[in-house]
Amino acid sequence: MRRAILLALLLSAPLPALTKLALAQPALVAELAETTVEITTGFTGASILVFGTTARPISATPATAPGDEILIVATGPVQPMVVRRKIRVLGFWLNGPSATFPNVPGYYAIVGTRAPWEMLAEPDRLERRLGLDTLPLRARGGQASPAFRAALLDLKQQEGLWAEQVAPVAVSGGQLFNARLPLPATVATGEYAVQVLLVRQSRVVARQELIFNVQRVGTAASINALARQQPALYGLLCIAIAAFAGWLGSVVFRRG
Repeated sequence: MRRAILLALLLSAPLPALTKLALAQPALVAELAETTVEITTGFTGASILVFGTTARPISATPATAPGDEILIVATGPVQPMVVRRKIRVLGFWLNGPSATFPNVPGYYAIVGTRAPWEMLAEPDRLERRLGLDTLPLRARGGQASPAFRAALLDLKQQEGLWAEQVAPVAVSGGQLFNARLPLPATVATGEYAVQVLLVRQSRVVARQELIFNVQRVGTAASINALARQQPALYGLLCIAIAAFAGWLGSVVFRRG
C-alpha cells in the first residue's frame, strides 16, 4: 500500500521536482573484479581490483579543481595480538613486558584520489576511522604505553597487512575509477569488507559496501584442517617427516 502511494506521488509530481530529486541523490556504483581469493600451497600474494562509476565527474586535480572524490577502505577479520618487548639479560635476548590487543584488524588498507586527511574534515575522518592513526587499538587493561601501539603499527605495515595510500585511485573518462588493494602472502582467511565512499565538498555523500572472501583450497586447506582438528596427529606427522628428511640427508651425504 505504501509503495503504491509513493509511486502515485512520484507520477503526479511535476518534472522539475523529479529532476531536483534525482540530482539530490548522488549516484555511486562500485564492484569487485573477484569476490574470492584462493590460498594454495604456492600462494605468494594477490590483489583485489575495485572499480566503479559516479553520476558526476570525479576531479582529477582536487586541490585546484574541486569535484567529487573517491575513498576506498578495506578491513579484514579482527583477531587478538600480543606485542612483546625484547630485553637483554646477561647477553641473551629474552621476552620482556608485553601488551595484548584483543581487537586488531587482520587487514587494513585505504586508498583514494587523495589522502583521507586532505578530503575530509578531521572530526568526520576520526568518527569514520579513516586512516591508520584512527584505528581503536586499545590494549587489554589499558596499561600499555604508546610504544606498544607504535610497535604494532610498524609491524603490520612491514608485513604489508596494513597499508595507507599505497597507490592513488585511478580515474579515467571523468567518471570511471579503479584501484588495486594488495594482499600479502600472510593474509588471513575469512570475510573482508570494502567500503567505497563518494566525497563531495569534504562530506561523504554516498557509500557502498562490498564483500570478498579469502579461503584455503587444495593441499593448503587439507593441511590447515588437519592442524586445527587433530593437532596431536599433525605434530606427530611433522616430527616423522622431519626425522625422515634428516635420515635421507645423512644417507645422501654418507654416499657422497
